Amino acid sequence: MDSIEINEFRKKIEQELAILELNSSPEKLYDPIRYVFSNGGKRIRAVLLMLSYKLFSEEIEKALPAALAIEIFHNFTLVHDDIMDSAPLRRNKETIHKKFGQNTAILSGDVMMVKAYQKLGECDKEVLGKVLKDFNDAAIKVCEGQQFDMDFENNDHITIDDYLKMIELKTAILLAVSAKIGGLLGGANTGDTVLLYEFGRNIGIAFQLQDDLLDLYGDQGKFGKKTGGDVTSKKKTYLYLSFMEDAGPEMTRQLKSVISSDNITNEEKVLQVRDLYSALNLKSKTMDKIRFYHNAAMKNLERIGVAKDRKTAIMHLANALLVREL
Repeated sequence: MDSIEINEFRKKIEQELAILELNSSPEKLYDPIRYVFSNGGKRIRAVLLMLSYKLFSEEIEKALPAALAIEIFHNFTLVHDDIMDSAPLRRNKETIHKKFGQNTAILSGDVMMVKAYQKLGECDKEVLGKVLKDFNDAAIKVCEGQQFDMDFENNDHITIDDYLKMIELKTAILLAVSAKIGGLLGGANTGDTVLLYEFGRNIGIAFQLQDDLLDLYGDQGKFGKKTGGDVTSKKKTYLYLSFMEDAGPEMTRQLKSVISSDNITNEEKVLQVRDLYSALNLKSKTMDKIRFYHNAAMKNLERIGVAKDRKTAIMHLANALLVREL
C-alpha cells in the first residue's frame, strides 16, 4: 500500500498505539498487549475508517479515536482467534498464547476489548450513539461468525453459501462497519453510509477469499502466517467446498484420505491437497470470485456522492488489498 495518504494514516495509527495508555502493573497482563501492537500490521481497518472519513471532512484528527478503537478491537479478536485455532504464528511472530500462555492471552485480550470501548467514548458526542450501535452490532456479528467457523469443523453438510455468510460475519463486517463509522463521523448522509458499509462488506469478502488462497499458495515470509494451516486444521474453506462441489467420488475420497491421514507429515499433506485442488483449477475459480466481490465494491464506491478525485486513496487501498502475492 504505497499511497502517501495511506502511509500517513498508518504511521499515525502506529504512533498512537505505541503510546496507548496502559498500566505498568501487572506486567504479565500489559506486556502481551504491548507485544501485539509492536508486531506491526497493515492497520487496514483503521486506515479504511480514516479514508472513509476523509471523503467528507478534512478534520482527520476527529476520526482517530474510532480508528484506534477498531484497530484495538480487531487485534483483540485475533488474540482469541489464535487461541481457538492453536495458531503458532501471527505476522511471523509467536502468537500471544504461545509466548505468554493461554490464560494470560485470554485476559490480555479482554483488556484490549475494554480499551477499544474507551477509545470509542472519545468520538463526537453528536454521533456517538449511532457509532456505538453500529460497533456493537458488528462486534456481535464477528463473534457469530467465529462460532459458525468452529461449528463448520464438525459439519459435513456446509455449502459454499454457508461459508460466504460465515466469512461475511467473521471478517467482512468489521471492514464494513469501519467504512460506515468513518462516514458517520465525517458527516455523510444515510445513503452514502449504506454504500460505504456495502463497499467494506464486499471488499472484506474478497479479502478473506484471498486469504484462503494465500494460506495454500502464498509465501509464508510475506503472508505472515504458517501456510497450509487451513488444511492441517481441517477448515472448510472456499477452496475445500468448491472441490467437494466439483470433484467426482474418487477425487473426493482421495482428498478426505489425505486430510485425515496420520501417516504423512503436514508438509506432505499440504502439497497433496494443493495438487488435488490444482487438478480442478480451483485457484483460478477462487480468483474469479474475488474479482466478483471486488467489482461489486468498486460499484458501491462509484455511487458515493463525492467528487471522484476524493476517492483516489480509498480506491487505492481496495486495490492494494487484492494484490498480495500468491
